[in-house]
Amino acid sequence: MMRLQLIGTTASLLAGGSAYADNCAMTIEANDMMRYNVREMSVPAGCSDITVTLKHSGKLEAKVMGHDWVLARTSDVSGIVNAGMAAGPAHGYLPAGDKRIIAATNVVGGGESTTVRFATTALEEGASYTFFCTTPGHATLMRGRFVFGDPKRVARVDK
Repeated sequence: MMRLQLIGTTASLLAGGSAYADNCAMTIEANDMMRYNVREMSVPAGCSDITVTLKHSGKLEAKVMGHDWVLARTSDVSGIVNAGMAAGPAHGYLPAGDKRIIAATNVVGGGESTTVRFATTALEEGASYTFFCTTPGHATLMRGRFVFGDPKRVARVDK
């Protein structure tokens, strides 16, 4: 039974599907083609902290094809992306002290990874959240839905 769940999750990830966490920790991959390997991440409401690891599976350096993982309310994404362009690469394309940003990783290049851990106190069940990359031009392709506490979702192992 467990084997079928893992195979189903792996197939879902390969198809650009969903990632679910039952232990409040998730891994997402980005590549040189400006894509994340999942379009949705779901975390149960029972998590008090969430850990997200971003792995860059490509080969290009961060200054050429760097990626980050940023979480915000969906309504704030465009504003953060625009402010990130103004902040520039020296600041990881993130506006300093921007309260709209719930969580963000550092920018990484091919073969690198980075992790962010954040409290769920900033999240509301049922609110609309989006994860995205703030590198200029990437957020159009590199974005997905982040679901917190949807009881209709079945938590599955993300491996």
